[in-house]
Amino acid sequence: MKVYLENYGCPLNKADGHYMLNLLLSRGHTLVENPEKADVIIINTCTVRKDTENRMVKRIVRLRKTALKNNAKLIVAGCMPKAQPYLVMRYAPEASMLSPQNYDKILCVVEKPGKVVLLKGERRTDIVPMFFENAVAAIPIAEGCVGNCSYCIVKLARGKLRSYPPKLIIEKVREAVEKGAVEIDLTAQDTAAYGLDLGIRLTDLLREVVKVNGNFMVRVGMMNPNLAYEILDDLIEIYKHPKIFKFLHIPLQSGDNRVLKIMNRRYTVEEFKEIVYEFRRKIPEINVTTDIIVGHPGEDEEAFQNTLNIVKELEFDRIHIAAYSLRPHTASASMKQIPSYIVKERLKKIVKLMEKIAFRKLRAYVGKTVNVLVTEKGRNRTVIARTVNYHPVVIFDPSIKLGSLVKVRIIDNTFYDLRGEKIC
Repeated sequence: MKVYLENYGCPLNKADGHYMLNLLLSRGHTLVENPEKADVIIINTCTVRKDTENRMVKRIVRLRKTALKNNAKLIVAGCMPKAQPYLVMRYAPEASMLSPQNYDKILCVVEKPGKVVLLKGERRTDIVPMFFENAVAAIPIAEGCVGNCSYCIVKLARGKLRSYPPKLIIEKVREAVEKGAVEIDLTAQDTAAYGLDLGIRLTDLLREVVKVNGNFMVRVGMMNPNLAYEILDDLIEIYKHPKIFKFLHIPLQSGDNRVLKIMNRRYTVEEFKEIVYEFRRKIPEINVTTDIIVGHPGEDEEAFQNTLNIVKELEFDRIHIAAYSLRPHTASASMKQIPSYIVKERLKKIVKLMEKIAFRKLRAYVGKTVNVLVTEKGRNRTVIARTVNYHPVVIFDPSIKLGSLVKVRIIDNTFYDLRGEKIC
């Protein structure tokens, strides 16, 4: 059959989609780039935020029209059918549904006549999917988490923690490096939770990953502070290894302890600060990236000011800022909501502060010469490279090969990235 696939969401979801596609191709099905030409239309969905949900619904509606017109089969896969099957039923009642835990059963859904719904069960851990793009390989190390944040719908979609065995992850890393990957992204809903169900920890895995032969760097994905705090000393030691990007993605979410309790986050502001200060003391070049939610129920002006204060104090290299998004079936959805105009005002303030700090920190690189790893193609005949602490560097030279290590002079910056020119 002719198959059309749209892939959305986190690296884990994209890895699932890539695995589904490879299964279909190995079976003799072909990929088409236009849904109008497809016998089977697959949309691998994300639903982490309300705006994402809205985008997914619009795409499902549009793809359903195409499927009905051409008598094609529509399959809605990923997080939405697992967490919000009623939405899929409302907007595409004829669609087959496939949960993230059943992504490996895509052949059954595609080849079986009529509507197929596979939403139950747990993810297999004897196969590891991978998403490979440019010179970057995203390799999931686990699905699910051990937290229960009051605002989060991902737990409904991804379920309890299921870690992949270290041996299989190492094999997948070797495969990626042999295929030309120079950046290995280890990804999960919470990388610091890795191995809790296996009796091991993230640091045990990282020690094995860096032993793999080849010229590559490892980017460790987001980790929650409470679990990172448990392994802090070991974590800092392994981060010193030359094969690991000096990049720490650790979400704060709020700078106020009362709001953190409402969010059901299992750490305090003081513990979070200790993690950041310890990393910076022992690895001064560390890039500390965080996530902050603005306008969560219970966030008054004092709590928001506390968040601004910690942003000023810790001066994060980057902040992923999001306005609180009400998600169904979460505890936060039943709480008193903050008026949207207040949330928008707060959002403007913190974004302005973040951009000012990030610009100033990146400005310090201008005029310096640094070694960077070229990992992907950029827009307008550019390539994107990464510094040792994972800052993106835009190089206006499309002749530079992906995967190469080059020396560049930093000539400019924005609050988001650096601009460099190659030094011969």
